[in-house]
Amino acid sequence: MWVALGLGSNVDARANLSACLDTLLLQFHDLALSSVFRSEADGGGSAPYLNMVVGCECALSLRELRDFTKALEHKLGRSNEATDAGRVSLDIDILLYGDLVGKHEGLTLPRPQMLEVAYVLWPLTQVAGKRRHPVLQEPYSALWKQFAGDRSRIAAVEFGWHGRRLSSAARP
Repeated sequence: MWVALGLGSNVDARANLSACLDTLLLQFHDLALSSVFRSEADGGGSAPYLNMVVGCECALSLRELRDFTKALEHKLGRSNEATDAGRVSLDIDILLYGDLVGKHEGLTLPRPQMLEVAYVLWPLTQVAGKRRHPVLQEPYSALWKQFAGDRSRIAAVEFGWHGRRLSSAARP
């Protein structure tokens, strides 16, 4: 099953995204990576976020994938405490799980917000541009061209490995 995951962090973001990718690579072995994008936090007041999208083949069930991503968030310091409002060490959103549509395992798929914010749709286009949205049946590249939201609060940042594939077979 091909899946797309949205990653975001605004606390020690470079280190947390790198650690997340290392763990994802161990689990899935071959990752398509978008560029990394810097975006301002909604409503201001907290540090800017680094966001990206990862695409990969996944043998886990949706429940297993959800549990895996939540455990990884927790491992890398994710806290849901009100005192940490606006500070996110790692957020992983399941954007796509194959062509699954509707509410499953407490998730709405495809994730509706991915068409509403540039920091998800632009990187999704980089890893799944030719794939079609399972409801709209349009390629993500076309959906990005039609995007009417705010594109001004997002910028690509240099991150070394962005915009490529990572494979556990290619690592030492």
